[in-house]
Amino acid sequence: MTALTLSTSAAPGLRADAIVIGVAKGAKGPVVAPGAEAVDKAYDGRLAGVLETLGASGAEGEVTKLPAPSGLKAPLVVAVGLGAEPEKDSSFDPEVLRKAAGVAARALTGSKKAAFALPLGDAADLGAVAEGVLLGAYSFTTYKENAPSKNDARAKNGKAPLAEAALLGGKPRDAAHKAALARAVAVAEELNRARDLINMPPNDLNPEAFAAIVQAAGKEHGLKVQVLDVKALEKGGYGGILGVGAGSASGPRLVKLSYTSSKAKKHLALVGKGITYDSGGISLKPAGHNETMKCDMSGAAAVFAAVVSAARLGLEVNVTGWLALAENMPSGSATRPGDVLRMYSGKTVEVLNTDAEGRLVLADALWAASAEKPDAIVDVATLTGAMMLALGSRTFGIMANDDAFRTAVHEAAEEVGEPAWPMPLPEHLRKGMDSPTADIANMGERMGGGLVAGLFLREFVGEGIPWAHLDIAGPAFNDGGPFGYTPKGGTGTAVRTLVRLAELTAAGDLG
Repeated sequence: MTALTLSTSAAPGLRADAIVIGVAKGAKGPVVAPGAEAVDKAYDGRLAGVLETLGASGAEGEVTKLPAPSGLKAPLVVAVGLGAEPEKDSSFDPEVLRKAAGVAARALTGSKKAAFALPLGDAADLGAVAEGVLLGAYSFTTYKENAPSKNDARAKNGKAPLAEAALLGGKPRDAAHKAALARAVAVAEELNRARDLINMPPNDLNPEAFAAIVQAAGKEHGLKVQVLDVKALEKGGYGGILGVGAGSASGPRLVKLSYTSSKAKKHLALVGKGITYDSGGISLKPAGHNETMKCDMSGAAAVFAAVVSAARLGLEVNVTGWLALAENMPSGSATRPGDVLRMYSGKTVEVLNTDAEGRLVLADALWAASAEKPDAIVDVATLTGAMMLALGSRTFGIMANDDAFRTAVHEAAEEVGEPAWPMPLPEHLRKGMDSPTADIANMGERMGGGLVAGLFLREFVGEGIPWAHLDIAGPAFNDGGPFGYTPKGGTGTAVRTLVRLAELTAAGDLG
């Protein structure tokens, strides 16, 4: 991953491949953003005019490269758009800086070192820029024959990510700046680990392999890891997880990952859907809908990354992650539409559609999490195509059994820059899941399918426990081009929201 340093050096004297500056969209044209004063001076104060001549407007995500004048030791200046110039006495939103840093980091792929002279008003801004650089520079090249390596920065079929970034204006001896950098590095490294898992092909990441990766990370970071294999799941009566995994040669797993703090007063439980590949089972997905279904474990990857992040940050809160891992395949042993499963809670479920499998594995994990009576539970899942129809490909939905808790989760997501939207759980939709055979069916009304799934999950949350459900089906996997600090492929959506929720719980500010 890109190495980050805090630097008090002036931009003109710094040796680097490039200097990154911000440019805003002003009323009369592009405006050079704070942090780039020395660079502007090297252009005799005419940098904004030069950028305008080159077609730059300052629009968000816009990148303009220009040769550096003789007053700078770096040969290249990279101007990245920040969008509208903020009003007087206000500053750029941290998410704007995060996106700009990510865009610049991607634009500098193949470079050894870049100096970032973006506006840093406070430690929060520094943390945002640091996150943006680390997330924007991400690439997944594990399976490329000629992938770049540390010793070969410009391999035949690609370039290595930006190797080093100096954050100008950062204060190496300032406690707040050092803490902001350390937090950014920990969260970004774990988020990028989640991206790696999401991008892994399903022939290499089955439930057993995923569990082994969690066990290795647990040993590295002092976390307690418990893995329930098929025999343990059968003994415990986890009918939902077993039913989903019944058609696969790779048996399911339920992984419990625990971080505990001696100073903790609260306990947050996180539950992640981990379908390592989803064919739809007997209710087979049509052609064109299963090529990216390796990403159906994105919720489990997010939970895994969040728990490890909490440990690395030493948060004063107990965080337990439950990863419900299974592979949903069609075979002679697969669960059939019409089968009835007895869940871990004892409730019976009539399976009307085997492609509505995520809610089945989550139901068992939610009930297991509830047994420990945590102060709150948040589940994360690529659960329904209906949520993508409702909110698009960049926004996840939030449902909850408590309006105040749903609002708190939404505010946490907004704070860290993850687009999300609160969704209702209309009681009239519950009747559609009534079954003449079992306690409940795994399908209900087609319209409002994302909300129906949320209502199903609510049935398996312990009484009196605040619970929120994040349906990340849209933003979990980006099959378009990269944007901001978001790459093509696995995105790591929800990791930063979960980490923020853990921080708020530790501070006693959640719910």
